[in-house]
Amino acid sequence: MIRIAVVGDIGSGKSHIANFFGYPVFNADLEVAEIYKTNKNCFKKLKKDLPKYFSVFPANKMQIINAIENSEKNLKKITKIIHPEIRKRLSIFLKKNKKRKAVVLDIPLLLENKLNHKNDTIVFIQSKKSDIIKKLKKRVNFNFNLYNQFKKIQLPLSYKKRKSNYIIKNNFTNNLVKISVKKILKEII
Repeated sequence: MIRIAVVGDIGSGKSHIANFFGYPVFNADLEVAEIYKTNKNCFKKLKKDLPKYFSVFPANKMQIINAIENSEKNLKKITKIIHPEIRKRLSIFLKKNKKRKAVVLDIPLLLENKLNHKNDTIVFIQSKKSDIIKKLKKRVNFNFNLYNQFKKIQLPLSYKKRKSNYIIKNNFTNNLVKISVKKILKEII
């Protein structure tokens, strides 16, 4: 099975582009949202470590945002609780799709959490900073403080780009991206 890992900046279009590959996608952001909604065990750990913020199950977005905005340490505490669950879910996803020709990993902290394998095909999504900020500001409830907190825990984009096998320039028009995805798939599959 070929593992295609999509990496890049926050808001660069990773999740959108991951779907263009046409193979099963593991979307870590969606998995995290699901954990907050359904995983009582993780919630109990959050409540124990951050009782000031987590009081009622399921954890809602405002509880999470307040905890992260209040302290960088809180983000680290949350990730320590959530990431082992993400690893479990990734493992289940990979077992479930082991007979597939390829899978796509849309995991924002893939390299930071050493979830990548030596033989992964890493695709860096490159977008202009100004385009990214413009797109992010259009998101409902976009929070610049939160954005900056998450940027602090990510590796530099230059490092991610160097580690990548391919670069897709995303100008937020689907045609160019689809052409790039086709070229990559032609080479690796």
